[in-house]
Amino acid sequence: MFAAMSGVVIEARDLGKDYGRVKALDGVTLEVSPGTIGLLGPNGAGKTTFMKCLLQLIPFNRGSATLLGRDVGREGREIRRRVGYTPEQDGHIPGMVGCEYVTYCAQLCGLPFSAARQRAHEMLDFVGMGQERYRKIETYSTGMKQRLKLAQAIVHDPAIVFLDEPTNGLDPRGQVQMLELVQSLWRDHGITVVLSSHLLHDVDRICEQIVIIARGQVLVHDRLEALKARRPGSAEVVLASRQADLVQACGRRQWPAELLPNGHVRVEHRAADLNPLLRLLHEMDLSPIEIIPSPNALEELFVQALETAHAPA
Repeated sequence: MFAAMSGVVIEARDLGKDYGRVKALDGVTLEVSPGTIGLLGPNGAGKTTFMKCLLQLIPFNRGSATLLGRDVGREGREIRRRVGYTPEQDGHIPGMVGCEYVTYCAQLCGLPFSAARQRAHEMLDFVGMGQERYRKIETYSTGMKQRLKLAQAIVHDPAIVFLDEPTNGLDPRGQVQMLELVQSLWRDHGITVVLSSHLLHDVDRICEQIVIIARGQVLVHDRLEALKARRPGSAEVVLASRQADLVQACGRRQWPAELLPNGHVRVEHRAADLNPLLRLLHEMDLSPIEIIPSPNALEELFVQALETAHAPA
């Protein structure tokens, strides 16, 4: 159904986009390999602008970019044949039913009507839409509209798909279902996914690579695994007494631990979860008032992006 990609799929060199005196993109430089890429940042960071510049939906002012090995400035039409895109805002055609709309999108990508209609139904099956496909789109729930956007984005068998806030407006169950669909695009079908979001949980759940943008600049580009490994597992333990005993016990296990000025004990337990620390507390017959996990590196970097976004220019 889908085709995989290899090599560098996105390359930008000093990419810039201005809106008057506002630098929406300010010298973005990066190379991105195939996979699931989380484009993370606060609202207004430049994520959507970056995607639209790559797709030539808006022109950039300076720098250069390639997408799927082709020059964005000169080969935009050819690039769009191999790219899928779901915008944050709905762009459906009033009066159309779902299957007609996805069929029409496939025809716009060059498929003849019979092939377009078949592909439309295949993709609507893939995203989990049943008889709703025969209803007018304006009667759809938010979840149905998000699924429809995903179906039209992949109906022409793209090599890469850009998804702008695909879980917006969904309830928790709908968010999980949408993220599972998105994750399967790369895992099962080899479509590179660029997921743009301001929701840390969405990106953390399914993405292998992370690009954090704030104020139009790339703050971080790395693999999620490497980012999380930057900081060992740690937590603050709140105890009513015996704080010194816990510090000593941690020392015997070669876990760095210290008594903080607020009376909490900070412990670097160096594990992916709190289970080793909980076992130690149980062995010592200590009942903590509270255990506060410290943020991992990704959370800290995202907080930094938020602070950067709100810092004075």
